[in-house]
Amino acid sequence: MAIRSKKEKEHLNLVLGSHLATIHETLQVLDQTPPSSSTKVTWDDVMKMGDQVSKQATTVGMLWTGEQPESKAIEENMASYFNNLQGFLLVSHGSTVGAGPTLSSAVHASVKQVVDSSFRLMKETISLYGTHCKDQKLTVPQLVGPVWDACSALKKTPSTNVTAIGRGMTQVAVSVKDVLREMKELKPASFDDQVDETSNESCPEAESVSHDGNSSEDDLGNDLSPEEMRVAERSIEVVSDTLSVIKVLIHSIIGLLKVEKPNDNSSFVNSMEKLLQLCQELGRQIDEIGACLYPPQEIPAIKAGLEKILSIIDTMQVEAEELLGASAAFMEPCNGLRSSLKQFASELGNPSTTDEAVEAVEARVENITLTDK
Repeated sequence: MAIRSKKEKEHLNLVLGSHLATIHETLQVLDQTPPSSSTKVTWDDVMKMGDQVSKQATTVGMLWTGEQPESKAIEENMASYFNNLQGFLLVSHGSTVGAGPTLSSAVHASVKQVVDSSFRLMKETISLYGTHCKDQKLTVPQLVGPVWDACSALKKTPSTNVTAIGRGMTQVAVSVKDVLREMKELKPASFDDQVDETSNESCPEAESVSHDGNSSEDDLGNDLSPEEMRVAERSIEVVSDTLSVIKVLIHSIIGLLKVEKPNDNSSFVNSMEKLLQLCQELGRQIDEIGACLYPPQEIPAIKAGLEKILSIIDTMQVEAEELLGASAAFMEPCNGLRSSLKQFASELGNPSTTDEAVEAVEARVENITLTDK
C-alpha cells in the first residue's frame, strides 16, 4: 500500500510539474505587449475569471478537509484548477491592450499574486498526499486563504491608464506629505544649548561637562541653530508648495478619465507617463532636501536640489500644457513654487541674511563667565 501511495505521489508531482510549466510559458506571453489592434478585454472580465480561480481554490480546500482524497480526484481537480488559471492569465493579458508601463505593471503585480498563491496551494497540497498529516485540516485552509485574498484584490487593481498614473502620483504626494510632517517636527535648539555649543568650542572643560548631562544625543542632534532653523522654515515653504503642485496635477489627471480611449497607447498615455516620472523625480528631490536639513546641514546639496526642482517644474508645465491645455489652475501653484524656490535660493546665496540670530547669541556668550570647580 505504501509503495502504491509513493508511486501515485510521484505521478501527481509529474502532472503538477507539467501544469506549472504550461503556466510559466503563458506568463512569458504576458511580458510581451499585445498589439494595439487586438481586442481589449475589460477588467470586469478579468475579475470574473478571478472569481472562477477563487472558487476552484475553495474546491481544493473542500477536497482536502475530509479523508485523504483519491489520486484520481486530485489529478482531475488539478486539471480544472490550472485550466481556469490559464484562462485568467489570457484575459489578463488581453486587458493590457493600450496599457502604458504603469498600468501594465499594476496588472502584472496583481496577476503575480494570484499565480504565486495558486502555486503554493497546489504544491503544498500535493506534498501532503500519503503523509497522513494530522494538521491537514488546518494547513489547507491557510493555503486557500491567500488565493482568495489575491483574487479579491483584483477589485482594487486600476483598470485604466489614468487611474494607474493617478495612483502613482498619489503615492508621491503621500511621501512628500510625510517629509513635510517630519520637517515641521524639527525644532530650534534652546538658548542654553546654543550657549553650550559655542562655549564648548573654546573650553574643553565645558564640553566634558555637557557630555555628562541628561540630554540625549538624538535630541541634541535634531535641534537646529537659528540659521539652520531659518533654512528649515524656507524648506517647509518649498515642500508645501511642491505638494500643492502635485495635488493640482492629480486632480487634472483624474479629470481625463472620461476622455481616455481603451486602445489608446500613443501620445495621450506617453504624456501622462512623463508627468508621472517628473512627479516621482520631484518626490526624490524633496526626500534629499529633507535629509539635508539635519545638522550639520548640507547647504550645497540643498541648493542643487532647488535647481533641479525648478527645472522639473518648468518641464512639467510644458508637458501638462500639451496634455491638458493652458490651465490657470495648474499654472498658479507652479508659479507659487517658483517664487519660493527663487527666494530660498537667494537667501542661501546671501549668508548675511541668516547671521543675525548667530550674532545675538555670540554677543550673549561674551558676557558669560565659566566658573572653575
